[in-house]
Amino acid sequence: MQNRLVRHIETLINRYPSLESCKNDIIKAYDILESCYESDHKLLIAGNGGSAADSEHIAGELMKRFKICRTVPAEFEERLISVDPERGKTLAHNLERGLMAIPLVAHEALSTAYINDVDGLGVFAQQLYGFGRPGDVFWGISTSGNSKNVMSATVVARALGIKVIGLTGANGGELASVADVAIRVPETETYMIQELHLPVYHCLCLMLEDRFFGDSD
Repeated sequence: MQNRLVRHIETLINRYPSLESCKNDIIKAYDILESCYESDHKLLIAGNGGSAADSEHIAGELMKRFKICRTVPAEFEERLISVDPERGKTLAHNLERGLMAIPLVAHEALSTAYINDVDGLGVFAQQLYGFGRPGDVFWGISTSGNSKNVMSATVVARALGIKVIGLTGANGGELASVADVAIRVPETETYMIQELHLPVYHCLCLMLEDRFFGDSD
């Protein structure tokens, strides 16, 4: 792993020493995400309650600038301007490259229709089946590790050949037993788990942004 990426993990551990126990799993999760994006695939994210908010937060950090400027390639800028000189120039200036991330908590019409018409516990599984393709990654967030709708989604993910990252509390729950890698932050109280989830996923988003949009060492 490149030195500049390691520095993000070192900063995380310095600020949150208790996360030292998660270091290797954070690196494994990063490797899975890096491979996903290197092959032009996407990340699908799900959770409930505060973890649903985290799902959207992660997508927000990946789909636009987090810290680094992500200007569009010159070739695409030229294509925009060739389509519409005025609007294209503005778009070329304002658009930012993204890493495709879809929060499965964000589609209210689809979600509520499926919950009402079919099965509430399959709400994430249905979306994963519709959006997911082999090579994608599913990131399930559950403080207990036992969220039933997240676990249903992991079954679909594994059947489709989609790797699973789990972000849980110390116990890990069922999610930790089926995930390709589970980051189990060392807390058992829900709110304390959530307080450690944020710096973990911020670190991963920073690493990915640095890898795909940062300067080379």
